[in-house]
Amino acid sequence: MSARGVTSGNTLSQEQIAFRNAMAHLPAAVSIITTNGSGGRCGITASAVCSVTDAPPTVLVCINRGSAMHDVFKENQYLCVNVLSDEQEQLAMHFSGATKVAMEERFSWDIWEEGPLRQPVLAGALVTLQGRIKEFKEVGSHSVMFVELSDIHVSEEKDSLIYFNRLFHKVKRMAI
Repeated sequence: MSARGVTSGNTLSQEQIAFRNAMAHLPAAVSIITTNGSGGRCGITASAVCSVTDAPPTVLVCINRGSAMHDVFKENQYLCVNVLSDEQEQLAMHFSGATKVAMEERFSWDIWEEGPLRQPVLAGALVTLQGRIKEFKEVGSHSVMFVELSDIHVSEEKDSLIYFNRLFHKVKRMAI
């Protein structure tokens, strides 16, 4: 074990376990991050999406460097963050790999549109954010992608899907 409490191999340290448990209690929107380009077409379910700045509009998206999709995103340099509505929980499961549905089949469903940046855009998403990956920064086991947005759409009529305590939850918007 190192001085920071991280062990080698697949064994988790107490610090890692505590961190994972703490992050499980941080509610987060659920998104399917999609990309299309010379590296291929793919998508992943993610809750590690965060705003960075509004000038220019930029978000960060984290992806595990061990993911088979990591290099596809890196090569394509463009992506779409499809923030899921409360009706799209099953899609989150498909794009997490839990259902074992092949990637090509996931994109064959009649729920995808091509956005202005030629990225797969999910019809019925709560929010879609398309942009160019301006920077990849490696941090531990993940890469942080800084994405400068050029196309933003919000559906004011939908409710949200969040991930909290290792489960999906539906959040209803309140009438103002």
